[in-house]
Amino acid sequence: MPKKILLAYDGSEAAGRAFDQARELADRFGAELTVLAVARPPEIGDDVETEAVVENSRKYYHRILQPLRDKAAKAHFDVVVGHPAVKITAYAEAHGIDLIVLGHRGKTLFERWLIGSVAKKVMSYAHCSVLVVR
Repeated sequence: MPKKILLAYDGSEAAGRAFDQARELADRFGAELTVLAVARPPEIGDDVETEAVVENSRKYYHRILQPLRDKAAKAHFDVVVGHPAVKITAYAEAHGIDLIVLGHRGKTLFERWLIGSVAKKVMSYAHCSVLVVR
């Protein structure tokens, strides 16, 4: 039974379904739920541009997390900056997470092959169990 559940949330439909699943599991097992959003900096850009994009991303995620706060008042919420798969797995390890829950965005086969899937990378590198919700 998980004691600490981490939900990786990006605002997608799949992430919404993953939130419902994570909240249900947390309620069922009396587990602590943490909702994590990862603001991704631009690949190329100068420092001023990167800083502005990151700040806008943080504001965006804080805004889209608000409805979840209303639904899961006891959950913890955090926004970090970096590559999603790296940040999700590092956060989970640093915080003693037992289960990571995330949505699968359903990209095409070519898109998954070309850039990879965050869910696939998290499953490959996480130290704990991973539940991928479609």
